[in-house]
Amino acid sequence: MEIIDQLFKIDGNESTIFMSLLAMAVATILSLIITKLYQITFTGERYSQNFVHTIIIMSVVVSVVMNVVSGNAGVAFGLFAVFSLIRFRSAVTDAKDIAYIFFGLSVGMTCGLYQFDLAIILTVFACILFYILYKFEYGKGKDTQILKVTVPENLNHENLLDDVFQTFTLSNSLRQVETTNLGTMILYTYAIRCKAGTKDRDLLDRIREKNANLKVSLTYMESE
Repeated sequence: MEIIDQLFKIDGNESTIFMSLLAMAVATILSLIITKLYQITFTGERYSQNFVHTIIIMSVVVSVVMNVVSGNAGVAFGLFAVFSLIRFRSAVTDAKDIAYIFFGLSVGMTCGLYQFDLAIILTVFACILFYILYKFEYGKGKDTQILKVTVPENLNHENLLDDVFQTFTLSNSLRQVETTNLGTMILYTYAIRCKAGTKDRDLLDRIREKNANLKVSLTYMESE
């Protein structure tokens, strides 16, 4: 009984099994909240359950690591050297995913230092901030679109779409010109950014009036 009492006794800054278990439990709960927010605010094309699990696992593991290295500079440098050898198997392409990784790591580190009140405050404040940014789409810019217009070879196509671009777009740039259909047609490729409130159908209808009702395509580039 004396051994058990000693293990679960909190003595100043001295690490105990009880405090380590508590740190892992708090890190798990807070990382579950973080990953739930990630699922709600996810806007990418490829959702990964493994990424969600990784955030939880890393948060818990880091809470233990911080407990180990706390107050021991030699161990801290040793672990830093070990972790520097670790590489993610797949690259993280979404900048927001990187933010969630650091979010989980920060919560795990804070729990590992037994700063539970700070970890809870960090989680609540950051989750509210992330959700507000997601809800109000703060910082969202105009999507770039790829416009392809087919024009008859015998049509006077010089500055053909200037007035259309002036009416419907904020910016436009010619990316490629190529012949098609055995040289009887010319295909123009533009990168454009439409004005707010512009409807795709209205833009395409105006272009079809200019290019003898030939093929026009509008492709949305993947936004980040």
